[in-house]
Amino acid sequence: MKVGIAALAAGIIGGIGVLLFLIAFGTDYWLLATENCTVSSELSPAAENTTDSPKTTLFFHHEGFFWRCWFNGDTFQETIWNFWFTSQAHPKHCIHGYLFPMPIALGPVPHPSYDPTAVYRGFWTAFIILAVAASLVGGLLLVCAVPFVAARLYKVGGGFLITAGVLLSLLIVLFVMWKEFAADLQRYILLERSQACLPDTHIHVFYGWSFMFAAAGTPLVLLSGLLFLCIGRSLGVAEK
Repeated sequence: MKVGIAALAAGIIGGIGVLLFLIAFGTDYWLLATENCTVSSELSPAAENTTDSPKTTLFFHHEGFFWRCWFNGDTFQETIWNFWFTSQAHPKHCIHGYLFPMPIALGPVPHPSYDPTAVYRGFWTAFIILAVAASLVGGLLLVCAVPFVAARLYKVGGGFLITAGVLLSLLIVLFVMWKEFAADLQRYILLERSQACLPDTHIHVFYGWSFMFAAAGTPLVLLSGLLFLCIGRSLGVAEK
């Protein structure tokens, strides 16, 4: 009876943790950025022969594993709440971003030379794919273990969840290091806008909803894995 209650609690905790991580993996809001682009008459042919002052437009960028998107809104305020799903302006433009975090091109885009942040990109991509695989395999094994109260399946499933939690922790650490120390995100964004915006463009970068979901799910996945591992060991001792 006690084992059943412990397994139920561990299953609920693990299910919530894995669900949060899958939401983080499937949504493209790990990184949010706002950019106030000012276009002068010299950079905008449509504005030639006019006396209008330079026009400033807010651009909003968000990126994740699958997609990299941006949209703009002249009447928006510079706040992360504009990234909420129902608040985004249309049309929104997206390109594939499977290798996010993207490296910063050194020179004109496209350019064959990239800076060392490509290393962060590669490891981050590998960790997130392995974490998804480990969490799904661990969850499947535990679903099979519950009806049969199999100690070995509890241990193996718990081990997979612990592995997923460790990989999640590593990718979160890599993402924070990439954002805070490795990547010059302002230059990264301005490389694409340099032909259209004045040099005084300001960039503000934020952690997104996907990052928060992953950070919240990581300790839950680790705790669930540890609980299932302990349950498996206790069942193994009881069988002996």
